[in-house]
Amino acid sequence: MNPLNPFRPKTDLTHAGRQFLHRRDFLGRTGTGLGAIALTGLLTNNGLLAAPTRPQIDPSQPHLARAPHYAPKAKNVLVIFCAGACSQLETWDYKPELIKHDGQPLKNGPPVTFQGPSGNLARPQYDFRPYGQTGKMISDMVPHLAELADDLAFVHTLTSKSNTHGPAENFLSTGFVLDGFPSMGAWTSYGLGTENQDLPAFVSIMDPRGVPQASVNNWGPGFLPAVFQGTPFSAQEPISNLAPPHGISAAADRSARDLLKLINDEHLRQNPGDEQLAARIASYELAARMQLSVPRISDLSSEPAHILKMYGADDAENELKAGFAKNCILARRLIENGVRFVQLFNGAYASGGRLNWDGHSKLREQYDVHGPILDQPAAALVHDLKQRGLLKDTLVVWCTEFGRMPMFQKGAQGRDHNPGGFTAWLTGAGIKPGVSYGATDELGFKAVENVLSVHDLHATMLHLLGFDHERLTFKHNGIERRLTDVHGHVIDAVLA
Repeated sequence: MNPLNPFRPKTDLTHAGRQFLHRRDFLGRTGTGLGAIALTGLLTNNGLLAAPTRPQIDPSQPHLARAPHYAPKAKNVLVIFCAGACSQLETWDYKPELIKHDGQPLKNGPPVTFQGPSGNLARPQYDFRPYGQTGKMISDMVPHLAELADDLAFVHTLTSKSNTHGPAENFLSTGFVLDGFPSMGAWTSYGLGTENQDLPAFVSIMDPRGVPQASVNNWGPGFLPAVFQGTPFSAQEPISNLAPPHGISAAADRSARDLLKLINDEHLRQNPGDEQLAARIASYELAARMQLSVPRISDLSSEPAHILKMYGADDAENELKAGFAKNCILARRLIENGVRFVQLFNGAYASGGRLNWDGHSKLREQYDVHGPILDQPAAALVHDLKQRGLLKDTLVVWCTEFGRMPMFQKGAQGRDHNPGGFTAWLTGAGIKPGVSYGATDELGFKAVENVLSVHDLHATMLHLLGFDHERLTFKHNGIERRLTDVHGHVIDAVLA
């Protein structure tokens, strides 16, 4: 209307607006619009329209369980992450030609790798032997895990975008080498929530030796709401700031929480659209529930002696192995109690290979230490999940940030970084057991057959959780971001 004369029509209409002043055009466009609405309804009812890509999240209940895009094979995920780049050539990728050419230079190989000049080819530092009905050749360094050969699906041709530990850990955990992107566990809790409202949806368990190189990036939320970040703790390190400060009684702490809830609820009533406040209240309430649930889960004293022995948690001669074994038991208890995503680290930060798998100078000597810490506890964890019936709903992924070179470094007895071809394995929900997919070249230098990216591994994990990885998105800075960036294909060969 004309603001000077409300009874006179406004004349500065658009061309489309003028058309609506004609009765015939108005009725024609209305009829077309009603037809479009009807067509949309029919397409929706027949499942021919794409579903919304972003989960519908109630800010006051951000961890409430949500349905994925389609029926999932897996309800939970357990990732065993060997920090420091565990050598595929000393574990899962058998290369008889490397034994044959031991001590010879790599023909047309790089004269310089990440840390300096290349030395000669070096045979695997452990013998390999066949395991299971499949006859899979696996290293003597991991005899307990090797016994699982018929249950595992190996992918031998993962590649990374970085040969530096921090960025490569970022890439493995977030799909990007740069900082600031959500971890795969955060994407999972964002997409699915959790069925247990008394525990975090996503837990990251630190190795007894320390945190990994990329630290919180491995379990951070990136640009997702902070409520979806992982909660880091272990059998040795309880959750920070969960218990009341020293000197505050339980009754006083409970009264303070009740008062805070009263104030927050009143503020939320006056500001019903404040989603950040609603999420903050939900976080406080979860923390209060965790004060009761986490100590119960973390208390391993109820575990019978035969379980402690099976994991190696009673090993008095190897405290690091016993510590990692207790972390493995904690991981099982978290899965058992409905935690959606558990990230279990084996190895810590860069330390010349003393505290993780970064075997540059004394690989055999250091792996003799690291191998037993990993082997029995991790194998027992898979066995235990299986015997309790948890493996049918749990996807287990063993991974590391990149591989190692087939030659030793010049003047050393260790291998340099190699992002060109390395191994991961999967087992559990939706995985075809006893398969090996892809191949590196005859010396284990580079992926050559069915080459894969970490994005493909992520796409496969999301697929088993019931997500089309291209549709699980979050809009950030005008871009529909996703875990797999603009890449990724499901690795169908490892699916049951």
